Amino acid sequence: MRRSNVGAHIFGDQINTDVIVAGRHLGSTDPSYLAKYCFETIRPNFADSVTEGDVVVAGENFGCGSSREHAAIAIKATGISCVLCRSAAMIFFRSAINIALPVLICPEAVAATKSGSRLDFDCISGQVAVDGRVFDAEPLSANLLDILDHGGLLAKLRARLNSTVGNQTGVMA
Repeated sequence: MRRSNVGAHIFGDQINTDVIVAGRHLGSTDPSYLAKYCFETIRPNFADSVTEGDVVVAGENFGCGSSREHAAIAIKATGISCVLCRSAAMIFFRSAINIALPVLICPEAVAATKSGSRLDFDCISGQVAVDGRVFDAEPLSANLLDILDHGGLLAKLRARLNSTVGNQTGVMA
């Protein structure tokens, strides 16, 4: 996945899942509903400020807190194409990857990003450019890149199942 000339939405450290989407909205898993309330407690109308493809740029331990997938779903549904951070909570990281929302860890790129910065990123090479300066993010494994390439974990598993069933019976599931 590559994106060029996207805008940055900058957040600080320890942004937890309750800040990303408040608990009162967890009765729904509808992405469009969750997007409306993404970051509402710290940035009302955040979703309205996102241009399709923009990036969330954050500090340490992004997505800490609960194991709810709602946070990653809400971010992706706003049109955000990637989370770039100094570090991410592992459960958020996997929830995001599982729905095909890349999370790139690159403290140097985060430090270089300012309000108004334009970013380019390439998940395969792991490179992030901030206003033309290029940085190397922590590489994503081949398995994680495959999940992203398929459009998420469930899509990857469906493709694998269809391939396996097709190979055994000659018929696609």
